[in-house]
Amino acid sequence: MVKGLYTAFTGMINEQKRMDVMTNNLANSATTGYKKEALVAQAFDERLAIKIKDTSAPGNRPEQIGSIVYGVKVGETYTNWDQGALQITDKSTDMALTGKGFFAIAFTNKAGETSIKYTRDGAFTVDRDGYLRTSDGDYVLNEEGALNSQTGEDYYVQVDPNMEFSVAADGTIRQNNEDVDTLGIIDIANYDYINKYGENLYDLIDGGEIIESEASVEQGCLEASNVSVVDEMVSMITIARAYEAGQKMIQAEDSTLDKTVNTVGRV
Repeated sequence: MVKGLYTAFTGMINEQKRMDVMTNNLANSATTGYKKEALVAQAFDERLAIKIKDTSAPGNRPEQIGSIVYGVKVGETYTNWDQGALQITDKSTDMALTGKGFFAIAFTNKAGETSIKYTRDGAFTVDRDGYLRTSDGDYVLNEEGALNSQTGEDYYVQVDPNMEFSVAADGTIRQNNEDVDTLGIIDIANYDYINKYGENLYDLIDGGEIIESEASVEQGCLEASNVSVVDEMVSMITIARAYEAGQKMIQAEDSTLDKTVNTVGRV
């Protein structure tokens, strides 16, 4: 009977965490290149006591069932890497990637430490020295810097700030009919080694492997987030109802316990 309280409680906690993930998606529905997240519960068969017929124990006898779990448990939070829609801006410094890949960025934190991060946000600018920068002022790496994980002026994308430039699908930058540089676009062999850093940037976890990307660059466009506001609102209603069901279950268990203690207990 008391187990029902824990089942309802863990279910409500799970729904609360789902709501946190969903509201973060909604908050970033207009963020360029944002990839939505989702939360899943651990599979039922992994939570069920399944050792009743297990004869692998010593003596070839089934083990005792043991303690039973109290309720639902969060499995994992995963990222949906589906392509976002392209928004045409006709701005030469705006870039979008179609396909799997990331722009490589030389990110400098508040302590002045520089490290390489990755992003799908191609809303760039050109400073007075011709360096291509993110909206936060970080340098965009060229092909050599991205593939070899190198930073420094020699690895930053630089153009003539007084001339128009074009970007080919493979990231080659041309000015005055000459190739001047190539955007640093990479991919990760296994996306399990990608971690969200914040500020619309990603980190590569130790063990992750950088590979060449087959993504194409679309100049004058930005990739919108892949969040569907309508789908998220539907999920919000579902989550709210599941949370309310947990509340009602706790109220029902509380009423049963009250009768057990104050009514049955008197007999």
